[in-house]
This record gives sequence, C-alpha cells and structure tokens, in this order.
Amino acid sequence: MQRLECSPRNDCNSERQAMITLSDVSVHFGAHTLLDHAQATLYPGHKIGLVGANGSGKSTLFSVILGHLSVDTGRVDVPKEWSVAHMAQHIDALDRSALDFVLDGDQAFRQAEHAVALADRQHHDDEIQLAQSIAHSHDALEAAGGYQAPARAARLLAGLGFAPEAFDAPVGSFSGGWRIRLSLAQALMSPSDLLLLDEPTNHLDLETVTWLEGWLKHYPGTLIVISHDRDFLDSVVDTIVHIEHQKLTSYRGDYSQFERQRSERLAQQQAAFDKQQKTRAHMQKFVDRFRAKASKAKAAQSRLKALAKLEAIAPAHIDSPFDFAFADAPKMTDPLVSLDGVRLGYGEHVVIDEIRQNIAPGDRIGLLGLNGAGKSTLVKAIAGQLPPQSGRLHHAKDFEVGYFAQHQIEQLQASQTAIWHIQQLDEAMGVASTEQTIRDFLGGFDFSGDLAKAEIGQYSGGERARLVLALLVRQRPNVLLLDEPTNHLDLDMRHALTVALQSFDGAVIVVSHDRHLLANTVDQFWLVHQATLTRFDGDLDDYRQWLRSGQQPTGDKQHTNLSKKKRRQQTAAARAELKPLENKLKKLSQSLDRLASEIKAMDQTLADPALYHDPDQADAVTGLIEKRAQTQQTLDETEQQWMATAEAIEQAKDGAA
Repeated sequence: MQRLECSPRNDCNSERQAMITLSDVSVHFGAHTLLDHAQATLYPGHKIGLVGANGSGKSTLFSVILGHLSVDTGRVDVPKEWSVAHMAQHIDALDRSALDFVLDGDQAFRQAEHAVALADRQHHDDEIQLAQSIAHSHDALEAAGGYQAPARAARLLAGLGFAPEAFDAPVGSFSGGWRIRLSLAQALMSPSDLLLLDEPTNHLDLETVTWLEGWLKHYPGTLIVISHDRDFLDSVVDTIVHIEHQKLTSYRGDYSQFERQRSERLAQQQAAFDKQQKTRAHMQKFVDRFRAKASKAKAAQSRLKALAKLEAIAPAHIDSPFDFAFADAPKMTDPLVSLDGVRLGYGEHVVIDEIRQNIAPGDRIGLLGLNGAGKSTLVKAIAGQLPPQSGRLHHAKDFEVGYFAQHQIEQLQASQTAIWHIQQLDEAMGVASTEQTIRDFLGGFDFSGDLAKAEIGQYSGGERARLVLALLVRQRPNVLLLDEPTNHLDLDMRHALTVALQSFDGAVIVVSHDRHLLANTVDQFWLVHQATLTRFDGDLDDYRQWLRSGQQPTGDKQHTNLSKKKRRQQTAAARAELKPLENKLKKLSQSLDRLASEIKAMDQTLADPALYHDPDQADAVTGLIEKRAQTQQTLDETEQQWMATAEAIEQAKDGAA
C-alpha cells in the first residue's frame, strides 16, 4: 500500500492530504478477484458503513487500508499523520488482566508510563537534573491523559458489559465472545484519527449495542465499520460504501437510504417488480393474521409500518442469491409448550425461577434481557436440552422443534459436505430424496455448484450459519427457537430470513440483538430480569426507554392506587364502552376484507397483457386504474380506523380487568 506524503516537490494540497483515496485498486485472492480497478474517496470525519455479500472482500479491504495486504494494481492513499485503530481478530496476551489489555490500546499512555518508570529508577549525581527528568516524564504522562486512562478503560469495560470484578481477570479466562469485546474495548481506547471495526456487534447483546452506538456517534474521527446489522448502521453511519461486482460504490446517507437509492435503480427492472409483489404478499399475510385480534392492535400497526418499508426496499434485494421458505407447520396442539412453576439453573445457581407461561401456535415472541440474564437458558430448556430444577415443563405430543444455537454451527461435520448433511437429516426423517432435489433446496441458501460438495471445514462462519438454517428449515418444525440466528449472516441473508419468518405459521421465539429482525418477526416480548420471566408491555422503543430509566418492567397493569369503589365504577364504564367498539371493529374487518378482495380482482384484470393491446379498452383501463387508486385510499383510511378502534378496545379491556 502506498501512503500519501506531501512535500514541496509533489503536487498535493491539504484537502487531498485529509482523505483516504483508493485509485484503480485490484486485489486477487488466488484465482478469485475481489476488487477490479475499484475507486473510492473517503472523507475525514465521515462515518462509513462498508457493506457487501459475504466473501465480497470487506475484511480484505480493511487489510489493504491497514497496510497488512498489498494491492495487485492501483494505490491506496492514507494520510501519513493519521493514527489508526482497529479491532484485532486474534488475541495473544492471554495472561494480562482485562484492564491492562484495554489500556494497551493507548500506546501514547503506555510510552509515557514507561518513561515515568525509567525516570523514577534513575540514579544521577545532579539532583536538580534528576528532578527535572522526573518532572518532564510526569508532564508527558499528564499530556497523554495518563492519570485519567485507567478510569477511561474502566468505563469502556463497563459499557461493554464487564462487571467490576472481571477487570482484574486474565484475558485467557474469558470465552471467545467476551474476548471479542475486549478487542473492541482496546480499539476504542486507542486515540485515533481512523477507526476500523469489523463486525463489532457480533456477540453483543441489545443493551451493549445501544451503548456502542452512543459511543460511536460521538467519535470525532473517521469511522469505517463492517456490519450486517442494518439498525446499527442506520444509527451510526452517514455514508455507505457498497462492494458489488468487484467495484466500490459510495452512497450518501444511512443504510436505509442506501437501500432506497439502490431500489430506485433496480426497480426499473420487471424482475424487481415481480419479486416485490411476491414479498408484499408474504408480508400482507403476516399482517392479516393480527388484524383479526383486537389485543394485537399495537403489533398490527407495527407490522403495517414494516410492510410499507419492506415493500419499498424489496427491489434492493432482487439480485439476492437467497430464496427459501418454511413449509407449512405440521399439526399443532394448543398449547405447544407449557411451563408451570419452572425453575431453571445450573447446580446451585438459579437462573430463572417460577416461570408460568404457555406457548401457543402462532405465538411470535422476542426475548429481552441483559446479557447473562438467562435468555439462552430459557430457550435451551424449551428445546428440551436442559431439564428444569423444579416445576413442570410439558411439550405437546406433536411438538416439533427447530432449534438454532451457536453450538450447532460447531457441531457440523468438518470433513463432510452440505449435501451429506441434508442426506443424513432426510434419512433420519424417513424422507427419500435425490441428490438433485437436495441441490435444488440448497441453492435457495446459495449453496450451488462446487460449494454444495465442498467440505464444511472450508466454509466461512456465514456459510456454516446458513447451512444450520437450511437444516432447520428442512426439519419442518412447528416451533422455531432462534438464539442469535443472524450472527455471521450478511444483510441479504438476514432479509431473506426475515421474509421467511413472516410467513411461518408455527410458534417463534427469538433471541437477537438485530432489532430489524425482532421488529419485523415478533409481536410480543418476554423480559428475563432478576431471575424472573414477565411479559413486557411495549415494543423495542419502550424497552430502550425502560433501560435508560432503570425502572422495573411494566408487566400487567395494576390498580393499586384505586379504591375498590372507584375501581368497580371504572370497570363498569369500560365494559359499557366495549360492546359498541367490538361491533365497530367487526364491521371494519368486514370492510377491509371486501376492499382487499376488490383490489385483488382489479389487479388480476390489470395484469392481463391483452388488455393493453386493444385500443377500444383504453378508456376502460384508465377508469379501472383510477378506481383501484380510490379503493386503495379507502382501504388505507379503513385500516387506520381499524387500528384506532382496536387500540380503544385494548384500553377498555385494561380498564375492565
């Protein structure tokens, strides 16, 4: 890599000196081309999201910018005077304490600290000169912020979820996920002009992701981050650099704005329109299920907003290699799972106690809670892999679980192929399948050609995660338990998984720090907090507010401040309001069904190509298009009335409780 150096003899100005430029850059990895004569300019102070499919060269580009990898052609210019910080992917200092490891990120502090230690150990005949040497070293330490450095490192560790008692623990005592957090803390500790972060939110819980977003928003330097968490990117970045077809394309704005800009370009293709309509049909089916339930008013409103957003961005994923869906769930008993007074834990340690909940067909539950609160423990117990310490956990006879957890990725047979894994599963289920049908199935997960026959040991983390999801889909479950399913998945695969979950008709329980996935696939939240499990009354924005306020979960509304007489009066008034509201909701639901049927019939008529070749039909076509627009407007207005009425019913029921 060539770094830009300015001098009186070369032609460069201060503006150029302050940017990162990639000029005509080509990078080859064996026979595979990652970048082909790519161009990009990255401006100081910008926060840049580097996106692209797995294997497109994002991490390779980081190595190029860091100078760890040379380009085959072209040049990469980084201002020479810039200090650069980045997350190390491998940690060797296993015997150092967590706090010392993070402090090592600030090299200026460590150098000044070392100078103070040397000065304090000096022996000099001239006491004045000795005192001056010691004073100078302490001045340098103060200039490097040395007296505040330990407190700054401690704040970073606390923000990333480390308890104070863990600060002195050796790095080697932490698991892989926590070591990644230590690597992130060390990068944040380093004073820098350029910060490179590669998947910083992997292995973080939702609370820690929120903290990291706040920290990065206030970072004054230039940030380049690789992430597949779209909500994280929307919160942090102001520029997107997209790697596609071995080129670099820059877009101003956050990730959602990038999708919209890319959609505008791709939506001109007929294929994009077709896939958009297919995606909308999946989403609409998901919305319709909740519209019929007054108690799901808030969820339905959230789904309708998500529908509008996903409809707009669908064309941005038209060239996605992923195309799969869950089969209709087999027969389901209600409840599928019941937990009655269940206590979960390990040995003498109780993780969650007195769990009393049921899981019914169609339930879509997101689990919330701080890291270590017990979300994964609960999922493991529901999956049947952790017996309760006490109480009763009952599975229905027709309970068929699809369980995704990180340890399942590690249990794949490294010496076998994706085809072999599907064959083994099919045989275990008594399903006869040919290699071609298996190949067709795996193609929906982008395992095609030689990749389907390659040994798993050659797969990336994202490819292994996709294979575990493919195995899960193949099982035809009626209960999906997903524990951080999006780790290692790129944005196209996350989108495909979201769409597939939308049309799944069984029960879903999700643990994820991917807020976009949660917002678009679940309609209720359970909170694991202080060894208890309660229903959380609110959405992700409410949860974020609750975290900031430090209050207890809202749970079921209580009327502790009301007198018995007043409570009876309110209950009677609420019941009196309920009946007319329910009648109104019923009529609105009937209107929605009728309007939707009318629009569907008009769309079928307008989809007939012959209609547009008959000049005599021109006026009829124009009239039909105008009628469809009017009907759609009526549908939208009726939908708003339905949601307002359903919300009023929900409030009336709360008052009558």
